[in-house]
Amino acid sequence: MQPTATVLVYSDDANTREQVKLAAGRRPAADVPRVEFLECATLPAVLSALDRGGVDVCVLDGETAPAGGMGVCRQIKDEIFDCPPVLLLIGRPQDAWLATWSRADAAVTHPVDPVDFADALASLLRHRLSIRA
Repeated sequence: MQPTATVLVYSDDANTREQVKLAAGRRPAADVPRVEFLECATLPAVLSALDRGGVDVCVLDGETAPAGGMGVCRQIKDEIFDCPPVLLLIGRPQDAWLATWSRADAAVTHPVDPVDFADALASLLRHRLSIRA
C-alpha cells in the first residue's frame, strides 16, 4: 500500500474545506492509505493541480461560485487524461441527478456527514489505488 493518498478539496468556503478534512480524518478507512489534502478555492487552482498530477481523488463542492463543483466535474472528466475519481458535495439528495449529469463517481449531501463521507472517500480511494497497482 502506498504511504499516502492525495485528496484535492475544491470549495470557495474555507469552512466546507475544513469539514471535509475533519470528516475524512487522517485515514478514512483502515485499508486505505493516510490522506494528504490539497485545498483549492478557484477553478484555475484545480486545473493547475490536476495538470501537475499526483491527485488520487477530487472532492468538489457543488455550491461553489462562480464555478460550481458539478460543472467543474464535467469539465475535468472531459479535459483531464486519467481524471481521478470525483466525490461531489451536493446541497440536497434530490440533486443526485445533477451529480450523475456531471459524471461524478459518488455524491454525498452537504453538510458533510462524517460516516457517509469517509465511506464514499474510502471506496473511491480503493478503486483508484487498485487501478494503479
